[in-house]
Amino acid sequence: MKFDSALLYLPPPLPPFPRQRALDSLLFSAISSSSSVLQLRQIHALLHRFGLHASSFLVAKLLRRLTDLGILPPNPYPSLVFSQVPSPNSFLWTAFIRSHSPTLSSASADADSPLSVYSLMRRQFPPPPPLTFTFSALLKSAQSLSDGIQIHAQTISIGGFDSDLFVLNTLIDMYIRSGHLIHARQVFDEMPVRDVLSWTSLIVAYSRNGDMNSAAGLFHCSPVKDVVSWTAMVSGYSQNSQPREALAIFKKMQAGGVAFDDISLVSVINACAQLGTCNYASWIRQVVDQAGIQLNVFVGSAMIDMYAKCGLIDDAQQVFAEMSDKDVYSYSAMISGLAAHGRADEAIHLFEVMVRSTAVRPNRVTFVGVLTACSHAGFVEKGRCYFSLMMNEYRITPDPDHYTCMVDLLGRAGLVEEALKLVQSMLVEPNGAVWGALLGACRIHVKPEIAKIASEHIFRLEPDCIGNYIVLSNVYASAGMLDEVSNIRKMIRGRGLRKNPASSWMESGDGVIHEFFAGDDLHPRSKEIKEVIEYLLQSLRLVGYVPVLSSIVYDMSDNEKERILKGHSEKLALAFGVLTTVVGGVIRIMKNIRICEDCHLVMKMASGAIEREIIVRDSLRFHHFKSGLCSCRDFW
Repeated sequence: MKFDSALLYLPPPLPPFPRQRALDSLLFSAISSSSSVLQLRQIHALLHRFGLHASSFLVAKLLRRLTDLGILPPNPYPSLVFSQVPSPNSFLWTAFIRSHSPTLSSASADADSPLSVYSLMRRQFPPPPPLTFTFSALLKSAQSLSDGIQIHAQTISIGGFDSDLFVLNTLIDMYIRSGHLIHARQVFDEMPVRDVLSWTSLIVAYSRNGDMNSAAGLFHCSPVKDVVSWTAMVSGYSQNSQPREALAIFKKMQAGGVAFDDISLVSVINACAQLGTCNYASWIRQVVDQAGIQLNVFVGSAMIDMYAKCGLIDDAQQVFAEMSDKDVYSYSAMISGLAAHGRADEAIHLFEVMVRSTAVRPNRVTFVGVLTACSHAGFVEKGRCYFSLMMNEYRITPDPDHYTCMVDLLGRAGLVEEALKLVQSMLVEPNGAVWGALLGACRIHVKPEIAKIASEHIFRLEPDCIGNYIVLSNVYASAGMLDEVSNIRKMIRGRGLRKNPASSWMESGDGVIHEFFAGDDLHPRSKEIKEVIEYLLQSLRLVGYVPVLSSIVYDMSDNEKERILKGHSEKLALAFGVLTTVVGGVIRIMKNIRICEDCHLVMKMASGAIEREIIVRDSLRFHHFKSGLCSCRDFW
């Protein structure tokens, strides 16, 4: 390493000041309070004037302040300051090492690395002993696992640091940042003493990595749990699709009197959104109100999304109206919610209000919402217009989500050939969702040739997704191509694929979730449920209901098809809803796959016959059935 030996022109030093300690304290305070490089240079001149430019104590402080102000290598000034100290001590070397950290914004790739500065320090004779903070600075600046291992080896070879809590915690952090949780866990397991930071660092790392079993094991063994570890568990469960566990941890957090913050609150709100149940949505609103939490853009946007996914779109709109500040995430959540509930006109109107009457600029998520609204309502021209607007005015490059919306929009409208051309002209590589949207359009409009093209791509991208094989089989069955249907079934058997059972679930008034599987009779009220289905279907036949037998693509008798249709899981849930609600009430059903044509017809007709609103959330959207009509206008 080379240092610039040129010195600033300075007057000769004065004789030693008689009250040295007071002067040191005064200069130390001056360095601490300095706010510019010019002030630091003036103080540096004073150090020379008083003969203190070689004081490791004051120069270390000067270097730290230069680092804080962003004066870093390759700027020569820090090296010049350091070079004027003939025998720098460990504190000064540590400050100089820190100034070379590549994680600091002004650092250059051309500057010497902290590790090379440390090597220079160790080559001094006699070498100054490294400090706890020396290794902390080195570990925090490590840019690779190799660097980190070298530093770890130094802590062992020099000795005395194997029980230093600060160094060991920094080692854990370094291994976590390097993506080597196994090494971080080994350091943790070998620590003689641990503090709350030791436990929390690993709990957070496991949670972010999706390893909730390891995170939970540490969490439950941790003698002291802080708000960070509690929040990590709530967030981890929520982000890894374990909403019930997230809710359970949050309730324990409340019971323990741990003050939650916006991050933990939003995580549990997202968990409620995954469950899609009204009771939890109401409970969360009580938590927010009782805690006096303001509906800022962070919490408010999450609550809008939660209410929308729980089928409570009017409550979502109320939260949106209550928010004094709204950003692009708030608008995007509201637009997407309205789109999912079939309120395409309202979603598009809100988008227009946002772009014309506010300073909020739409982002990629906003356009996914507005394009979804167009797709669900069949607004082909509007969809084309917004797709063009996104690219030409807002300079947003379409990603696969946007293309999926456009392919879905064109495909549902019968423009399957145009949808294929759009996929073939995409600016990015089509993913499984894009080809899946095209394959779904082929099922609706019976396009076996295009379905074959789409399936070749989607089978390569998602070879183990049985749903794609079933959709292609349905296309061939609808086209009367029974040999192809047989070939698809052989492919499914050959790959050992199994279909996830279709299920529907609903929440009873006491908050209990009741789940139903197609054709099962496991529910305690199964006998009553079947009686309600028989009575309901007979009543609907009197007013024109005819079973949509094409919903069953298998080669079997019409009687057998009718029997299977009666056992569809959403019909079982509907019958249970009839038993547990009153006239004028609302039946809310969640379903893990797309609702079939026959069940859609039954729900629509039943909503008038039983005088109840029926809300069904399937894998694509919400359907609000009321007085014999559906919010999707039979376009889904």
